[in-house]
Amino acid sequence: MTRASKLPKRLQPMLATLIDAPFDDPDWVFETKWDGFRMIAAIDAGRVTLYSRNGKIISDSYRPVADALVGLKDGTVLDGELVALDRHGISHFQLLQNALRAEASLRYCVFDLMFAGGADLRSLPLTERKQRLRQLLPKHPLLSFSSHRRTHGTSLFHAAEAKGLEGIVAKRSQSPYLSGVRSADWLKIKTARRQEVVIVGFTAPRGARAFFGALLLAVRDGQGWRYVGRVGTGFTQASLSELYAELRRRRTTASPIGARLKDTAGTTWVKPELVAEVKFSEWTQAGEMRHPVFLGLRQDKRPQQVTREVEKVRRRR
Repeated sequence: MTRASKLPKRLQPMLATLIDAPFDDPDWVFETKWDGFRMIAAIDAGRVTLYSRNGKIISDSYRPVADALVGLKDGTVLDGELVALDRHGISHFQLLQNALRAEASLRYCVFDLMFAGGADLRSLPLTERKQRLRQLLPKHPLLSFSSHRRTHGTSLFHAAEAKGLEGIVAKRSQSPYLSGVRSADWLKIKTARRQEVVIVGFTAPRGARAFFGALLLAVRDGQGWRYVGRVGTGFTQASLSELYAELRRRRTTASPIGARLKDTAGTTWVKPELVAEVKFSEWTQAGEMRHPVFLGLRQDKRPQQVTREVEKVRRRR
């Protein structure tokens, strides 16, 4: 188990372990894996505070969501995912990138109840916490109870795959809530490979492309950075411009990567401060991502937390 986040311990989210395939088990429940970012909501003195996974207070950025939770008892803490939905009700991380600048169908999908009216519920079984959550969550267009299915994870996974969802999360039905712990009691199964990465450089644009050509990507490796490839697709004209402005402010003369790379002529290096998410087809033997596509920047994770995520093989019964 690994600990994460610098939030106060009681507010740190429980994290799921990535595994290789879906399964069926009567002792587990299965939920949709929402394609947004993790958000903790805490109510104190009648005020709602929203926290990102890395501890930033984001209440002002998503004030309508905070206002929707006003009225819950002091000492209540919720765990969920902030998402942006398309017209079919499917969550997309890319849509969330524009939520602060344009009209977007925001939704706070709440899936766990850590505290209720000051009472610590984390030692209770998951299914009991979710039952209490369903009863107290206000009815509001911006709020959604994240429902679950018992036993049948394989069929839910294939349904998620058919709809183009990110995946599913499997949770042991009797599991407690372990704040700040990545546990084998919560498992995530993705329909496609995705990876959080840190931007360490960019190449010059070619042809009709403006601003930059591709981004050089890395993950944390011990105390340094390990190169995992470059991405040159998935950008809009607006995102190219906005990202370039962020990159220019972080230019540096030295490569953040310890190992020497091939074909870096014309590369502009940047300080490893921007976290992005990409999807890709597979890892190469050299440890690079094949056919990566840029999905967007992530504000909810610190660069030092970004390591290569490796699927674990779950032991079958």
